[in-house]
Amino acid sequence: MKKVLFALTALAAFTGSASAADLGARPYTKAPVAVAPTYNWTGFYIFGGGGGGLWNADSNVNTFPGGVAITRDQRLGGSGWFGTVGAGYDWQFGGRWVAGIFGDAQFGDIRGSLSDPFFGTEGRMKLETSYAGGVRLGYLVAPNVLSYVNGGYSGSHWSGTTQSTIFGGGAGIYTTPSFDRNGWFIGGGVENNLDIFGITAPGWFMKTEYRSAFYDRTTLPGTFTPANGGGLTGTAVTFKPWTQTISTSLVYRFNWGGPPVAARY
Repeated sequence: MKKVLFALTALAAFTGSASAADLGARPYTKAPVAVAPTYNWTGFYIFGGGGGGLWNADSNVNTFPGGVAITRDQRLGGSGWFGTVGAGYDWQFGGRWVAGIFGDAQFGDIRGSLSDPFFGTEGRMKLETSYAGGVRLGYLVAPNVLSYVNGGYSGSHWSGTTQSTIFGGGAGIYTTPSFDRNGWFIGGGVENNLDIFGITAPGWFMKTEYRSAFYDRTTLPGTFTPANGGGLTGTAVTFKPWTQTISTSLVYRFNWGGPPVAARY
């Protein structure tokens, strides 16, 4: 009996070993490679924000009462704050390139002085509004960070002035009218998604932009006040402005939750 039990035990051990040998080694599965997320920059967006700016202007006086022509060149300037709103549309292409069109407006009080060295007068002038329409081209330095340059048309509206003597008190000597100027601008900036520091903000971005605008020269006739011969135009000051602004805006992209573009970073 003992011999029979021993034979059965040996047979079972041999059969188990053979079955284990027939099983192949457990396959090793490599963990998937992490791929950085890609985003869709194509679509409409709106934005609003604010910033600061300054303007400079080349100016001269070219006539005075009596008809004798003079020229005296000078550089004027001013500074202040503004708010801005706008909208645009972007296209993403070639993986990491983004091109778009946009329009915006700035409303504020960038204030400076307009002076007349011949009559010894000075008045306060300000850039009240400006507006622009243009194109931009950018490169995605990261899937959710766009660095770009832009340029296009710019228009502006400037206030009139009441020129008063700078050598003493008294009422205004003459006034200059408000006016509009057209020109062009160039600039650039950075725009990034606000999904940072553990905050989830789908579609929300922040952009910071520098812009420089150049406007046509205009001639501002001075009309004397009633106390100083009202209705007489006796001086003309030219004005050729150049503005620089820096703004920061919140941007909302309507398509940010759409399908991702086919790109790898």
